[in-house]
Amino acid sequence: MRDHVEAYLSYLQLERGLSPTTLSSYRQDLTLFEAFLKQRRIGPLPKVRTLHVREFLQSLRTSRTPATVARKLAAVKGLFKFLEAERVLTQSPTAFIETPRLWRRLPQTLSLDEVTRLLDSIQEEGLGVRDLAMVELLYGAGLRVSELTALDVGSINHEAGFLRCIGKGNKERIVPLARRALEALARYLRTQRPRLIARRPDVPALFLNRRGGRLTRQRVWQVLRRCAAAGRITKTIGPHTLRHSFATHLLERGADLRIVQELLGHASIATTQVYTHLTSDHVRKEYEKAHPRAG
Repeated sequence: MRDHVEAYLSYLQLERGLSPTTLSSYRQDLTLFEAFLKQRRIGPLPKVRTLHVREFLQSLRTSRTPATVARKLAAVKGLFKFLEAERVLTQSPTAFIETPRLWRRLPQTLSLDEVTRLLDSIQEEGLGVRDLAMVELLYGAGLRVSELTALDVGSINHEAGFLRCIGKGNKERIVPLARRALEALARYLRTQRPRLIARRPDVPALFLNRRGGRLTRQRVWQVLRRCAAAGRITKTIGPHTLRHSFATHLLERGADLRIVQELLGHASIATTQVYTHLTSDHVRKEYEKAHPRAG
C-alpha cells in the first residue's frame, strides 16, 4: 500500500497543486487507513471492499467530528479513484459511499496583477526563456502539468495558433494559443531548445532540462515556486493554480461555460461550474465598487 500512497501523494502535489500542509494531512489520513486494514488483516488494496471502508468510517465517528471524518473519506476515495485511473484495480470500493455535504472549497486563483508579476519575474535569458514559454502555456492554455510535460515539438501548430494535448482518459483536445504564448514559444524554439537538444537530438519533447531530457513535473513545480517568490506572490501556488486562473479569468470576461469546459478538457460541465462561484464573487465586488447606491 505504501508505494500506491506515495504515487497518489505525488500526483496530488504535482497535478493538483496541493500545499505541503494538505499533503501532510492526507498522508496521516491514509496512514490511519493502512493501520486499520492491517489490524483487520485485510489484504492488499485490490482486496478492500465497500464494507471495509464503511467499517473504517464507523470506527472514526466515535471520536472525530463529521468534518474530520469527511476529510479522511475524501483521502481514501481519492486514493482509490487514482488507482482506478491507473488501472491498479477495476472498480473503487468507495464508488457508492456518499461524501457528507459540508462545504465546497473553491480553488485558489491568481489575480491578473499576480499573473503579470509572475510572468514579469522571469528573466528572459538562458533557461529563463524556456521557463517563460512554459508558464505562458500553463496560464494561456489552462494545461495540467502532466499535459505540459508530455508535449512534443509536433504538438504545436504555430501557423494555426493552437496546440494538441492528451488529457485525462487519453482524450485529445485542441487548445488555441494566445499571441504572447506563441511568441514565447517561438523564441524558446529558436534560441534555447537547439542548445539543450544538442547532445540528444532524437528527443521529441518540447520542454527540455539542462541534459536534453524531457522536463519533469517536479522541475516545473520548482520553477513555478521560484518565479512566485521572485514576483512577491505570497499565495502557495502550483501549476494547477494557473489552470484555475485561466478558467476564472475567461469566465470573468464573458466566455461561455461550455467553451471553458471544452478548453479545460472536463468530461462533465459540473466540474467547470465551480468557477462560476468565483466569478459571481468578482461580479459582486465590481458592482459594489462601481454602483453609486451599492455602498
